[in-house]
Amino acid sequence: MELLITDGETFFHEDKRDLKYTFEYIDADALGIRMHGHDPQRRYSLTKEIITDPHYPVVLMRVRLRIGDHGSADFLASLKVYVMLAPRIDGRGMGNSARVVDVAGKPSLLAWQDSAPEGTTVAMIANSGFLRASCGYVGTSDGWQDLHRGFKMDWQFGSALNGNVSMMGQIPPGQTSDFRIALGFGDGHHAAIAAAMGALATPFERHQDRFIDQWQRVESPRHLAEVSGDYGRLMQISHNLILAHEDKTFAGAFIASASIPWGYAKGDDDLGGSHLVWTRDMGHSASALLASGQRETALRALVYLACTQQPDGGFAQNFWVNGTPYWTGLQLDEVAFPIILAWRLWKVEALEGFDVFSFVERAAMFLLLHAPVTQQERWEENAGYSPSTLAAVITSLICAAEMLREHGATEFALLLQQHADWIESHLEDWTVTNDGVLHPAVKRHYMRIRPPECGAPYVQEDCGKEVLRLNNRPPGSRIEFEAREIIDAGFLELVRYGVRRADDPLILDSIKVVDSTLRVETPHGPCWRRYNHDGYGTASDGSPFTGWGQGRAWPLLTGERAHYELSAGNEVRPYLQAMEAFASEGGMLPEQVWDGPDTTLQGEPLRCGDPAGSAMPLIWAHAEYLTLLRSVHDKRVFDRIDVVAERYSGPHKHSAEVEIFLLKRAIREMRAGCKLRIIADRSFRVIWTSNNWKTSQAIEGYQLGNHVSYADLPVQDLRDATVSFTLFWTGEVRWEGRNFDVAIVEF
Repeated sequence: MELLITDGETFFHEDKRDLKYTFEYIDADALGIRMHGHDPQRRYSLTKEIITDPHYPVVLMRVRLRIGDHGSADFLASLKVYVMLAPRIDGRGMGNSARVVDVAGKPSLLAWQDSAPEGTTVAMIANSGFLRASCGYVGTSDGWQDLHRGFKMDWQFGSALNGNVSMMGQIPPGQTSDFRIALGFGDGHHAAIAAAMGALATPFERHQDRFIDQWQRVESPRHLAEVSGDYGRLMQISHNLILAHEDKTFAGAFIASASIPWGYAKGDDDLGGSHLVWTRDMGHSASALLASGQRETALRALVYLACTQQPDGGFAQNFWVNGTPYWTGLQLDEVAFPIILAWRLWKVEALEGFDVFSFVERAAMFLLLHAPVTQQERWEENAGYSPSTLAAVITSLICAAEMLREHGATEFALLLQQHADWIESHLEDWTVTNDGVLHPAVKRHYMRIRPPECGAPYVQEDCGKEVLRLNNRPPGSRIEFEAREIIDAGFLELVRYGVRRADDPLILDSIKVVDSTLRVETPHGPCWRRYNHDGYGTASDGSPFTGWGQGRAWPLLTGERAHYELSAGNEVRPYLQAMEAFASEGGMLPEQVWDGPDTTLQGEPLRCGDPAGSAMPLIWAHAEYLTLLRSVHDKRVFDRIDVVAERYSGPHKHSAEVEIFLLKRAIREMRAGCKLRIIADRSFRVIWTSNNWKTSQAIEGYQLGNHVSYADLPVQDLRDATVSFTLFWTGEVRWEGRNFDVAIVEF
């Protein structure tokens, strides 16, 4: 929604492009905003105040037009003001319809999705009514085109159906100095109109007082302001933004961002944008709220996740707030984070009456059947063994084990611990290169991800070569890289949760590689790119990402680095202050900042360290900042989980007791000294031998719940031997029809 101002004869201003605005919050505790601007010649000034109705789905805007420093009363009286809206119902630009309607004897405007006339409708109504109103198609018959032709509103089209529509209304002369606009939303036309009209019937000042009062009722973590670098401003904004991103219909559903990355350059091919639920982002949001003392809100998030968990214990890659999947990839960390959230609430006795154990049990079973190979890691692009994913998986399994043991499920708890131990024991095998090429002095370091080996899930045609195919690369550029050529800082998650020590030599060497490859120095402070050769970002000239580009620096990674430095006992204030400086004028942290030289884009300055047009606000970044404040305040990383740290980075580190065999990841060799554990998703009997079938033994698989069966082959005392076995599926009364051989070797 925007304002168009003209004198009807000599000029036409589009307020969002032609007026120079300053921005402020109406109250420091609330998300209501005030924008004060003036035309280039300072002949008039315009103030917009925007809030929501505290009780109904209505956005309210109060506008005041005044004489500027170089204006006059006569000039102000000559101005004609129009309100224009190009609706995007359900996120769609196309397929919308708009109509001029009579409401209480005054012209008003309605818009809806043509395919769902009884679905969401938006009503745009002025408190004075519109003098004239029109509906048109964007770029041809809309109000902007009309005024741009001759500074006058000549068109008054009663409707525009099933297209990319725009609607415009003129504020009556004599009312332009102070008027209000309501955007009412509802299921169907009547609901939207009634909501807007009801909101306009109450004075704006009363709405504003109620709006501020309700925000002030929310207990903010004001004690964290003392460790901030901006007296708590970004703390308060971050706290409010996370709360505002909880859906108001589906309680507990926190979306990643209300924005669409580079939305001004997008069509309808990606309706989701960032206003979807990712359990990873949501886990960070809920954890940040816990760090802020918001236990009830974090519990709502967990209950919502329990309602969207799939029957097998997994989660869709992302989904609409009603739980409908959008993208359908599998990311193991998105199964792990809900377990960690449940554990956090359990530890602080904030589960109230919610019985979370079945939810945790199912998610843990899912991880038993699918870890360690993920279809996608946290950057949602590649399959394999990811340090950041495995950090979350290990942590979640230990958290689940502690909860389930307390609940009396001691055998299952032991199984989860042993599974976590197995993954932890192979971290370096799976995620580290011994022949690095990114830093001349460092050969051994963590990689971003190692592709699956032949025989593992999600393999590529050229498995065994450890080649990654990177997405979003510019046309004609290289897309295939050896895994050892690509690094990200995801391994720092191992330190964050306590799986590895901050002074681990491998961590320190990997940081050297990350800093030489991904670190960017900006005027605001250091920032890091996701990984080298990343194509998700603006083009080289700063123009929007439209399928390919150059990945830019992410402020949330500055927060992650700060958490590492805190673990290492180093100074974190430069990172904290950098995050604060990366925020926009309104305190919004972007997904990415421009990390090239200062330049201009379409006449606007693009400065190093400023938002680069991607998702803003990115709630994950705001959650990272809030959690960082809590960590600095406590002088301890808030996300560190003691039971994990004691198990893996303390003086009495646990060793793996089992090697895991999954049908989808059939190992061919294993370390001597361990049992061989076979895990399947249904009941089975295993027939096995260690002497080439001269003798054999049978073991019945033990059933855990409805999804997991396992059997342990007692081969821990064998050396330089081969174990052979086959499976009989007892529920289906059939043989697997093949044998499996596993060599036992000394590593």
